[in-house]
Amino acid sequence: RGQPVDQAEVIIETTADHMMIYGGADDTGPEPRVWIVEQIDFFNHAVWLRDAAGRMTKLDLPTGIWLQAHGDWFAMKLRKDWTAGGRTYATDTVLGISLSAFLNGSRDFAVLFEPAPRRALQGLFWAAGKLVLSILDELRPRFETFTPSATGWSRETLGGLPEIGVVDVWPLDRHPSESNGDLLANVQDPLTPPSLLLIERGVASPVVLKQAPKTFTADGLVVTQHEAVSIDGERIPYVQTGPGGETGDAPVYMSAYGGFAHSVKPYYNASLGKLWLERGGTVVQANLRGGGEFGTRWHDAGRLAGKKLSHDDFAAVAADLVRRGVTSAKRIAAQGGSNGGILITNMLVRYPERFGALFCTIPLIDMRRYTKLLAGASWIAEYGDPDKAEEWEWLKAYSAYHNVKAGQTYPPILIATTRRDDRVHPGHARKMAAKLQAMGYEAWFYEPEAGGHGYGKDNKERAGFEVLGFRFLKEKIGWGDEG
Repeated sequence: RGQPVDQAEVIIETTADHMMIYGGADDTGPEPRVWIVEQIDFFNHAVWLRDAAGRMTKLDLPTGIWLQAHGDWFAMKLRKDWTAGGRTYATDTVLGISLSAFLNGSRDFAVLFEPAPRRALQGLFWAAGKLVLSILDELRPRFETFTPSATGWSRETLGGLPEIGVVDVWPLDRHPSESNGDLLANVQDPLTPPSLLLIERGVASPVVLKQAPKTFTADGLVVTQHEAVSIDGERIPYVQTGPGGETGDAPVYMSAYGGFAHSVKPYYNASLGKLWLERGGTVVQANLRGGGEFGTRWHDAGRLAGKKLSHDDFAAVAADLVRRGVTSAKRIAAQGGSNGGILITNMLVRYPERFGALFCTIPLIDMRRYTKLLAGASWIAEYGDPDKAEEWEWLKAYSAYHNVKAGQTYPPILIATTRRDDRVHPGHARKMAAKLQAMGYEAWFYEPEAGGHGYGKDNKERAGFEVLGFRFLKEKIGWGDEG
């Protein structure tokens, strides 16, 4: 997403300070060319173009853009406001222009997409000379196509796709030179298994090629969307799946992520379906600030000093479930992994009264030392630098390892990592579990040998990891189902 070539990328160099330079060949133009990307930090990069004669040109563009080129055209999404050609374009706007005209000094961009507070671009790609934009509008998937020409860009809406759920679209052909504009789509929602659709160019209705089998019984279950109000008044959306109606005592499984502009979508989940929904439970997926659901504004509000707000959002959703009469706090189980590990451990130390049990997986926890461990330094743009006093001030506010206190009423927690995690060091989980146990809290720890930054090296190990977590959560919230 957002990289400047359609082809596979090749890493050219990795520098000592974690920045990278990488590139990829592009033969969609009149002559072969290579796009070079100089990574500045996790979200920012400079773009260079190497032509067939070997000449290198650094494009006069802002950093942090998503850029896709095809033939003599390119389109880009801005990460910040940008002024060019006497005009200022807002953050998250998508602009299009002729590449040759741009290189000759033109800054006469066409505006292809303008964001709204709850409408944001999720990705862009080219297929047979058409630019396809993936959009979330109040979490509803939308797709628009643009065809450039000397007289402007024509626009169409991609039809025949569901109005709700998850829709992913991509080119049918692997290489742009092979494409005739046909697309593939993956369509699903929490109760409907994925379907693979063919969207043929010029044909109004997609054709279903294949559908995955149902892995759990969804009879009587419904999917609804709701909003909680966070600590500062921001509306936080969440998707609830489970039996219709409120009982005040539903066993609830909550999850979220809230980081790195990653948009959380309501996918079909076989494990949750079989082990939670089919047995009468309710599943809630929250869309926190720090994610990418509503664009850069939403992401920036939940990163750096704002990361604490992302955690407040999750706690607000838990409170809203109680307010709406869905459940009680002691019946809410929550899970989060990686960046979500910061989230779950903050629920433990900041909002313990809102949860009955917590499952923290492959977690980032100790924000004082995270930059010294494995890939941690590459995430400074998301969290901040603890070696800078002013940034440690906000980091320590959500470094749960440093905020654990004795004599509190914390819910039971299972902290699980993998010994061979090559991204988030298992030391985060080990230290947190040891500290909680030393203080006398009910903190359980699990660390299989394999798995990397995930739940196991194969499906069997991943299944075991998940079952362990679900059983723990069920037992601790007092849900004695038959499984």
